[in-house]
Amino acid sequence: MQKPIFANNQIYHIYNRGVEKRDVFMDDKDRFRFIHDLFEFNDEAPAKNIYYKNPQLQSYEVGLRKIEKTKKNEPRQCIIEILAFCLMTNHFHLLLKQKREKGVVNFMQKLGTGYTNYFNKKYERVGPLFQGKFKAVLIDNESHFIHLPYYIHANPLSIINLDWQEKITNRQKAIKFLESYRWSSYLDYIGKKNFPSVTQRDFLSEFFEGPNQYKKDMNKWLEEINLQEIKDIILE
Repeated sequence: MQKPIFANNQIYHIYNRGVEKRDVFMDDKDRFRFIHDLFEFNDEAPAKNIYYKNPQLQSYEVGLRKIEKTKKNEPRQCIIEILAFCLMTNHFHLLLKQKREKGVVNFMQKLGTGYTNYFNKKYERVGPLFQGKFKAVLIDNESHFIHLPYYIHANPLSIINLDWQEKITNRQKAIKFLESYRWSSYLDYIGKKNFPSVTQRDFLSEFFEGPNQYKKDMNKWLEEINLQEIKDIILE
């Protein structure tokens, strides 16, 4: 798939997975690290190796506040807005809005290189971790935009129901599972603080009319699930 031309104020669905479909998140520490990298690399300034080596760190939300404190005289200059994200075992989804010239490309280069270096050192391996360059598609259709955040946040359902994209037999169980899954921005969108510093949610929250409505609409979307609307932008 040919990448779109990245332009400021445009929104893109970004996807990548492990080389040969291998797992890229082996444990929760890896997931915390990647989410921390989402925050740390979203800056015009070069990334600093701040707070990466603390073995006691259990929640990177704590880490993010410490980073902000160390940089109080150096306000962040975000190069993109992270509207939504979801981590699965062997792949990830991002919904990004570019703020600065080459913001998406620069962010994804830093993210891919930084996390690969961490992973390879931890697991004593060499070589690429991800399957080539990331995939990306421009979201310029409102009907696509309406469905895509739900799709990204619903991805973890494949852990409990491989056929969730076709039909969800127990919607209550599905919703309960999503509300217990930490590794996406869904909890923050329904008003449950998880990793609030990572995402910029004002735009989507206003569009979807706030946390309570987003939760209701997710339930309805799962009831009426029809991925034909977004089959061209799913990327998987």
